[in-house]
Amino acid sequence: MPEPTARRRAVALRYRQDKEAAPRVLAKGSGDVAERIIALAQEHGVPLHEDRDLIGLLSALDLNEVVPPALYLVLAEVLAHVYRANRAAPPAA
Repeated sequence: MPEPTARRRAVALRYRQDKEAAPRVLAKGSGDVAERIIALAQEHGVPLHEDRDLIGLLSALDLNEVVPPALYLVLAEVLAHVYRANRAAPPAA
């Protein structure tokens, strides 16, 4: 019997270094909601990072909840990926 197709999941984080001590969960969802979160991120030039384990941990957090310190190291790696992607992207017109 074939395995059921996994529903896509997404979590959007917000981190304003000058205003917040840590990133917050801005949006999260699965299926159509996840697809919309991803589409909006792409429309606005927000870099995406896929990590099934991390999405499982972040999905357990409530909306607007601050990411716990236990996840800071993992998020630092994601932010490094985002910064590299931003530097590699062509300048906006």
